Amino acid sequence: MRIMTFNANGIRSAISKGFLPWFATQDVDVLCLQETKAHREQLDEAASFPPGYHCHLRSPTQKKGYSGVAIFSRKKPDAVIDSLDWPESDEEGRYIEARFGNTSVVSLYLPSGSSGDERQQFKFRYMERFAPILAGWAASGRDYVVCGDWNIVHTERDIRNWKSNQKNSGCLPEERAWLGDLLERQGWVDSYRHLKPEGEDYTWWSQRGQARKNNVGWRIDYQLVTPALKSRLKACAIHSEPRFSDHAPFVVDYA
Repeated sequence: MRIMTFNANGIRSAISKGFLPWFATQDVDVLCLQETKAHREQLDEAASFPPGYHCHLRSPTQKKGYSGVAIFSRKKPDAVIDSLDWPESDEEGRYIEARFGNTSVVSLYLPSGSSGDERQQFKFRYMERFAPILAGWAASGRDYVVCGDWNIVHTERDIRNWKSNQKNSGCLPEERAWLGDLLERQGWVDSYRHLKPEGEDYTWWSQRGQARKNNVGWRIDYQLVTPALKSRLKACAIHSEPRFSDHAPFVVDYA
């Protein structure tokens, strides 16, 4: 099984840059998108959805052109869940889950706090609320693949400018400790880091200056998996080219 996660920074924008023809060559079974920035009624399905895939979107309820997540799958899911019964998350369209037998694939868009303190405090509240949900999933007996833009780097290998970003959202000590707790105490597995222990690849680059040209990036897009899936991790790749967004698609192959 091949799963791809990708923050499109607008599904219509990514499509206009040729994402769908490229995607058709990648032999992906499940695609998780974040920041779709579109409601279903705004999309021409024939032009916006990959042919041959079952398409499920969760858009924000109060704000158009913002946030939003989606899952496209070759196989029809047994069930699709798009609510955490948590208005702050649901209203911003930050979670959708597709279930295939005993395996759940989640597309997640964790908040960014980079726009100011108000959103950073929202991010901290989100992290506090989401941690026990993740703990419940980890203990549920189901296999989970949680794909998405987590907006947090974990270690020095995950960001080019480590020292200068210690006070910036996404690299704050509290955020990194929270992510570390998921991996170390709850038992979640960072698929990329498991497969590439010494890897220093990035999935996001600022659109300011020459960040992408100079590879001044951050690895903030993950596929975290429950421990039972660890032995099924076979290979992964971050596709920094061609460019469809300020993020790069991240692909993992599972046995």
